[in-house]
Amino acid sequence: MSDVLLTQPNRSHQPVNIIYTGVAGTGKTYRLLQIAQQYTDDLPTADDEALLAQLLQKLSWREVLCLIFLQMRKSQQDLLKVPEIVAHPFFVAKAAKNARDKNLSSTAWLALRRHSPADSRTVSCDNRASQAYFDKDESGAWYLLPDSIDLLEGLSQQLAEFEQAQHDNSARQQAFSQQRFSMVSFHQAYGYEEFVEGIRPVMTSANTATNAEGRQMQYGIQDGAFLLLCQRAARDPKQRYAMLIDEINRANVSRVFGELLSLIEADKRTGMANAMTVKLAYSGRTFSIPANVDIYATMNTQDHSLAPLDMALRRRFRFVDCPPQPELLPSIETGHSADSAESAATIALDKLLSGLNQRITQTLGSEAQLGHAFLWAIESLEHLQRALTEQIIPQLAQAAGGQVAVLQYIFQDDEQPLAMQFIQDSQALLAGSRPTQTATQNDSAADYLGHELFFGQPHSALGAGGYRINADLIAGAGAFAQAAIYQRLY
Repeated sequence: MSDVLLTQPNRSHQPVNIIYTGVAGTGKTYRLLQIAQQYTDDLPTADDEALLAQLLQKLSWREVLCLIFLQMRKSQQDLLKVPEIVAHPFFVAKAAKNARDKNLSSTAWLALRRHSPADSRTVSCDNRASQAYFDKDESGAWYLLPDSIDLLEGLSQQLAEFEQAQHDNSARQQAFSQQRFSMVSFHQAYGYEEFVEGIRPVMTSANTATNAEGRQMQYGIQDGAFLLLCQRAARDPKQRYAMLIDEINRANVSRVFGELLSLIEADKRTGMANAMTVKLAYSGRTFSIPANVDIYATMNTQDHSLAPLDMALRRRFRFVDCPPQPELLPSIETGHSADSAESAATIALDKLLSGLNQRITQTLGSEAQLGHAFLWAIESLEHLQRALTEQIIPQLAQAAGGQVAVLQYIFQDDEQPLAMQFIQDSQALLAGSRPTQTATQNDSAADYLGHELFFGQPHSALGAGGYRINADLIAGAGAFAQAAIYQRLY
């Protein structure tokens, strides 16, 4: 099914309930943004401000800082000082969203220090978080810890999809008008109280004689995102409205919808033949879902730690598969092939992703495939090398349980000499077999890994022996500076 068909607006009078499913990086969230355009008056596309707001909507300060470092690394800038961080568009947008315009440098310092390693020689902190992400060098520049890269897979995917959407909008002028949708991201702590209604604190005016600040906090029943949208739709029956839910299976969906689960069926909506009403749990109000409300959601089929959808919910939605689309990917020029007299060599990213996914499906199953967003923003050989070492290989290693033989099959390393292998068996190396590594002459590789070239070491518990990423691939040296070794993955 084409993208056009998947994102056509609902022009019928029948409510639509659709869940887009697929592995990570297939642009499911991007589809929601496209659908949002159809529920926005006089808006052909979402602008960069809206995309950025969606990207940062649920992120903490620590996650925003990680996102900044991930983006700057794509420009080969690993070291950042606090003034550079505070001036970054992501940080500026987060501060604006929180209505903050003072002490921003202190906010950045606090988050960086709290998430620094306990054995840091340059950072002191009395209240460190359990997980470290950042450290500081002697010059006062901060950097992302190499060991934390594996923990940032989700953020990397969000950044890739954001950049994909931003790329589509780069040549256009946009102007927002009225939006007839509400977008939320489900997570493990998301519940009925946020989605439908619940008791939450509110600030109210108070007698200044008894309260010096003139305000006090009380608790009251507050409407949630879906209830507010339904109220708007009921007042505007000639227009269609949409509830957009990202990562629907990250929450306990039956608990989130509660008594509304029966009401979302098309024939149970207001004005339909079998219309139903219920009394809401907190307020006791009578409620029915308007017929002009559509529900669209995304679901990651790859993460087995997420809550499965029960059959009662499944039969109320249509499911649309979103497979990887390698045909959307470009080719990149690498400068020169092995023979310097030849013209620039080309790596076709679509063929590379197709080849990897074919072998991934054979060994790990279709749900372990890579989405096209992993390679969407690749513009150079250096970008490709970073994507492989920081995102693709760690993800596949986790999916393969650290089995070196499986990883080597996926990367066509089976019959290759050690110097030509993407994935090396660390046991073989430790036993005395050493590849010929041009990269050992390149100090940046050692700096990049923090005195440690064994990327697979943190995963050693996942499989016998563990794996190692070829140091030449990390440094972009030796055979990995040429196109031919990547064309082998086709």
